[in-house]
Amino acid sequence: MRKEEKQEIVQALTEQIKEYGNFYITDTANLSVAKVNKIRRKFFENGITIQVAKNTLILKAIEAAGVDPTEFSAVLKGASSISFSTVANAPAKLIKELRKTGEKPLLKGAYIDSAIFIGDNQLEALVTLKSKEELVGDVIGLLQSPAKNVISGLLSGGAKLAGLVKTLQERG
Repeated sequence: MRKEEKQEIVQALTEQIKEYGNFYITDTANLSVAKVNKIRRKFFENGITIQVAKNTLILKAIEAAGVDPTEFSAVLKGASSISFSTVANAPAKLIKELRKTGEKPLLKGAYIDSAIFIGDNQLEALVTLKSKEELVGDVIGLLQSPAKNVISGLLSGGAKLAGLVKTLQERG
């Protein structure tokens, strides 16, 4: 591979890291070509970009994007692929789903909104992370709850008050 080609790959990866704000690095070394292609297809179907690249190029792209590459340098060995998604926990959920069907991409590391997760044992923590959309939904739900309670209380209290007035009027 020529130096210009390497620079283009590093630049493309750097742009993707900056654009998405999160990435996952997986190990697909022990998988057959057919299984890797199946995994790539699943990632594509779920809106996740995946690219196989040399470890040194991935490391240079991480550094060029302004992320500290120190922790990633320890796990970038063997065959690596890097994936990007707008939903931070989508690749983790897909990797977990793939494992149920016998596909076993191993998680080397992930970078989610300035947090670094290293090692396959971090997969469960990444799966349970809430996406930005889920967090916004939770906040909206929490904000709506007190308002609904007040409105409900006013509506039911108004009916009780009307019944009390009617009862008092009947007693005269």
